[in-house]
Parts: sequence; C-alpha cells; structure tokens
Amino acid sequence: RVQVAVVVCAATVAEVTGSIIWGVYTYRLHNLPTFVPPAHGLVFMAGLALSEAMRRHARTLVIVAAAAATAWGIAGLTVLPRVDAAGALGVPLLLAFLWRSRARAAYAGVFLVVAGLELYGTAIGTWHWATKLPGLGIPDGNPPSGVASGYVWFDVMALLLAPYVLALTGAARGRPRAAI
Repeated sequence: RVQVAVVVCAATVAEVTGSIIWGVYTYRLHNLPTFVPPAHGLVFMAGLALSEAMRRHARTLVIVAAAAATAWGIAGLTVLPRVDAAGALGVPLLLAFLWRSRARAAYAGVFLVVAGLELYGTAIGTWHWATKLPGLGIPDGNPPSGVASGYVWFDVMALLLAPYVLALTGAARGRPRAAI
C-alpha cells in the first residue's frame, strides 16, 4: 500500500509538471482529470500483478519488454508518422533498468501495461503528446516510445522510498522503527 501511495504522489507531481506546467502532453479537456492520479497506482499494481503472474517466465517477460521498447524506439526514428527522438532517448534508461535491476520483472510488467495504456489512450483522444518537447524542440511521438521510462522512475521511487515511509510512520506512531 505504501508503494502505491508513493507512486501516486510521484506521478501526480510528474503529471502537474509534465502536462499542466510544461505542456509535454495535454488531456482532452486541458486539465488533469481526477481519475489520473489514482490510475497511476492501478497501473503500478497491474504491472506488479503481471510480473507476479509471469514469475516462472520472468526472463521471457523482460526480454519481450526490452524487445518491444527497442523496436518501438527504432520505429519512432525510422517509420512511424511522427519522429520520436524524445521517446527514443528514454528507451535506453528503461533498458538499463531491465538489464541491471533486481526488480526487472516488475519494470517489464509495468512497461507492457503502460505501452498498452498509452497506445489506447492516445488512439481514442484522451490525451495527446506535443509534436516537440516545449522549450527543447526535440521531436516527440504520440505516444513516445520512451514514456515507460517515466513510469519506471515512479516504480523506483516506490521501491526505494516505501521502506523509509514505513519507518517514519512507525516512529511517528510510537512503534519501533523498521530495519531498513
């Protein structure tokens, strides 16, 4: 539960920054819909559930996610209707986490859930990504191939910060602090 709360908090800050302030993407009604912050928690839990369901095939899950991210990044630079240089910059970050992290299966699961959600959400017009990153001029896809790297940061925050949040809240309630 604490991991989900951290994801929702981190994602909400990122949503306000990326959408409302910076304008990297825009929701259909030009606001931050109220369903979006808690939906980030659902996406995180769906990715974890997928990785848990595929636990016996975790290596395959990671390989599929890495291959899909790589193919999407290359397609965004070569054959997709919009050049996706910004997205392609995020793909190596995702690949690094898929290659080196102990939580690689969770990141792979989240990537696959995010990819489906981004493709569907942009296809039906719930949100759209700017053609270029505002202020930087870097071409961006709709959705960008590297968008899942942003979600990986939410997951990293959840996995890293949840034990500290638990320790702090336990101390605030007068309980002994958890070993970290």
